[in-house]
Amino acid sequence: MILLRNIGIEGSARDVLIENGVISKIAPAGSSLSWELAGDIEIMECSGKVAVPGFVNMHTHAGMALMRGVGEDMVFQDWIRSIWAIEDKFDADFVYWSTKVACMEMIRTGTTTFNDQYWFFPDTHRAASEMGVRHALGYDVIDRNDPEETEREKEQCTRWYEEKAAGVRESGNIYQVAFHAIYSVSEPMIRWVSEFARERGLNLHIHLCETRKEVEDCKAAHGGLTPVEYLDELGVLGPNLLAAHTLWLTEHDIELLAARGVHCIHNINSNAKLSSGYKFLYNEMRDAGINLCIGTDGCASSNNLDILEAMKTSALFQKAWREDPKALPLEELLAMATVNGARALKLNAGKLEEGALADINIVDTDNSFFLSPAPFLANFIYSAHSDCIDSVICGGRFVMRHREIEGEKEILEQARKQITRML
Repeated sequence: MILLRNIGIEGSARDVLIENGVISKIAPAGSSLSWELAGDIEIMECSGKVAVPGFVNMHTHAGMALMRGVGEDMVFQDWIRSIWAIEDKFDADFVYWSTKVACMEMIRTGTTTFNDQYWFFPDTHRAASEMGVRHALGYDVIDRNDPEETEREKEQCTRWYEEKAAGVRESGNIYQVAFHAIYSVSEPMIRWVSEFARERGLNLHIHLCETRKEVEDCKAAHGGLTPVEYLDELGVLGPNLLAAHTLWLTEHDIELLAARGVHCIHNINSNAKLSSGYKFLYNEMRDAGINLCIGTDGCASSNNLDILEAMKTSALFQKAWREDPKALPLEELLAMATVNGARALKLNAGKLEEGALADINIVDTDNSFFLSPAPFLANFIYSAHSDCIDSVICGGRFVMRHREIEGEKEILEQARKQITRML
């Protein structure tokens, strides 16, 4: 058991008791004496600190954490070709240590759950499990429109599900499948993996409408259909679909995504950095009833995994291009980074409530960023940096305590060796 004593929640001091991985009790500060007498309990005095739900990074590629800066100042099409050429050399060890680095960075910046899409997913699972970060992952299909590769991918996808899905679930994580994008996966493969996911009750994680070129190429190849319309004709859209980017959308696209219950994921840093675009139609999608989440994308395109930075950038871009300071208000911004992602992954998380998973960021307000009498969220998102996050609890277990993460030196040492070996 863990007791967080005198921690700020929504402007008031509270005592929070954590048992068996969940928040079991929240009460006014000073109410915890009877809890302390109940048995073996670890007490953290949290005066001057505020609790925030752990962040849910809804789109990333943890195995790319050692690839920062390898494709700078390139348009998306050139960038992705160069990335694929580098990735062809990767092996399981590289992805394992890269994921360790990614998890270390996500913990430091407050992420307790991440939705991943990458190769060598069993090694991602092993690394993330050792670091204590909750994750959603599975086999990623990309046949590059090669019929022989299509058949191999089907066999691999089926075999990995049979061998790994149960173990991932038993560890408290989420097994799902993915296909890369409509331009890198053949139509038969898209149909097959979509049905594979639906029959087994799995999420399907994809890139969708990331660039203008993707939309134009799809319309040229499929009788004027946008990527969203094309996937709807194939029967792919549904409440199990986790669609990253969703940047270049029409009004009809938004109607379809809302009607089918698709969860959409904003990735402002990578979209802006690769000059893919910035006019994410947040208001239009929100008003249509779409569940909207935030991701960082991988480090090769966004360069870091800091959700707090992604929240700020998302809001600033919305306010700027709409010329509306009320665009993407603070409460909605925090929801995108917490409870909305949890909802997409079907987790009782992203909120500080009794019975919810104990995924908690403990924010230290004893610094210049919180001197202002402004609301906490304004200071936290617009002023502070993620190093104000003092400690992080995931599933009722400390994964960072007072900015210290177990094994950090070894992870960095091994990561340097992997970079030398591969890059």
